[in-house]
Amino acid sequence: MAFVKIVSVEDLNCPVCFEIFKTPVLLSCSHSICKECLQQFWKNRKTQDCPVCRRRSSRDEPPCNLVLKNLCESFTAESASGSEEVCIIHNEKLKLFCLDDKQPVCIVCRDSEKHANHRFSPINEVVPSYKEQLNTALKSLQEKLKHTEKDKGECDQTVQHIKTQAELTERQIKEEFKKLHQFLQDEEEASITALRKEEEQKSQMMKENCCVTCVIDCELKLTAFLTSECYSRAQSSQQDPQMLSGALINVADHLRNLTFRVWKKMQQLVQNSPVTLDPNTANTYLILSDDLTSLTSSETWQPVPDNPERFDEYTCVLGSEGFNSGTHFWDVEVGDNSEWVIGVTTEPNQRKGEVFFKTNVWCIRLSLFLSPISFSLELNEHNSSA
Repeated sequence: MAFVKIVSVEDLNCPVCFEIFKTPVLLSCSHSICKECLQQFWKNRKTQDCPVCRRRSSRDEPPCNLVLKNLCESFTAESASGSEEVCIIHNEKLKLFCLDDKQPVCIVCRDSEKHANHRFSPINEVVPSYKEQLNTALKSLQEKLKHTEKDKGECDQTVQHIKTQAELTERQIKEEFKKLHQFLQDEEEASITALRKEEEQKSQMMKENCCVTCVIDCELKLTAFLTSECYSRAQSSQQDPQMLSGALINVADHLRNLTFRVWKKMQQLVQNSPVTLDPNTANTYLILSDDLTSLTSSETWQPVPDNPERFDEYTCVLGSEGFNSGTHFWDVEVGDNSEWVIGVTTEPNQRKGEVFFKTNVWCIRLSLFLSPISFSLELNEHNSSA
């Protein structure tokens, strides 16, 4: 058959429906797709990309591939006219199908040594079953493709969430250090101001002392013109000027435990919270504060990744740190909330599904809408971290 020698039948199959092209259109990436298949593929997608290579199409209405369309029409016309493919070795019609080699063969091939002891069936009898198998495999691949696209979308969302987390955390870190920097700068200015003030006071005191000394010196010179008796009396009544006590800067007072004193003041600025909540475990209906020390319940779902650590059924969140020994206590402000649960659990306890409160949980609960419910904590003999 002349047509078969020019082009392979596989080249005439649409990569989406795996059938002979029907009105093929040419994408900018050079791939051809059935027009109807492409429209269905783009229907539920945000971007108009190629089903084969995923490159984005530059046209909303790709042009028709006339050459491919004519080839497909010619092939369809020859197939409808009853023409059959021939064996490229024996130039005989391919009427049989080798079940062992899974390929069409001619009568001469059947009797050849290559196909000795092989099983054969008329080709028209095996086509329906193999077509059904291909359709089943195609459906399975299409389902896998959907799952893969869904997983890819979730991965993209997770990457974006990680980026948002990093940006928010970086901004909070900068704000906290900005407060510390401002505090230290204020303390530095206050210390230097106190030093300058003492310097001014001591300098003024020394200037006043110098003025007194000058006056005394003038008086001594004037007494030279007086009588010796008056001079003697004046000489005995005046005292030599002396250095004032405490005239120098009290350096020790300014530098004594400077770092420690600033640190003690900084403690008033910095508040310590014994429990920091882990946002990666928070249920999607919980909103955590910026400092991760408090939370509120929301009526709307928060767009966060469904990672393995996160609660999906219960509106719970875990602390970021655990412990495996010692005595621990916390003061928790619950406000006027009508329903809350506070407790501890083991680290490996399952957070997905509805099994969390069934094992390894100890908690206290308040609910004004439900009857009292008790939870028990079963401890194993080996140590577990909570």
